[in-house]
Amino acid sequence: QVQVVESGGGLVQAGGSLRLSCTASGSILSINSMAWYRQAPGKQRELVATITEGGITNYGDSVKGRFTISRDNAEKTVYLQMNSLKPEDTAVYYCNVDLIATILPQRRDIWGQGTQVTVSS
Repeated sequence: QVQVVESGGGLVQAGGSLRLSCTASGSILSINSMAWYRQAPGKQRELVATITEGGITNYGDSVKGRFTISRDNAEKTVYLQMNSLKPEDTAVYYCNVDLIATILPQRRDIWGQGTQVTVSS
């Protein structure tokens, strides 16, 4: 069994901050990339940020300079620090982990259940 669980969503006023966490657990041999996506009502899921095992990051244009992705490899956890939040950041945020499991199928692309982030104006 391999799963990821997100936490840290909630309601915040515009200009505020939130920190999301996502932890992978189960029969994991190694973790490759980790990422955050989001989906607002009526819109397609979009990439927020990614981070490789070595710490190389990539951000969606709409969050550059405001959001920071980081990871703790020992804890199998990825974080998303969100600052200067805007109402348009309101969405369900999903964690995505590309990993190698110790059981078959080994190569897995795992999604979390999502956590709601609501930014009020």
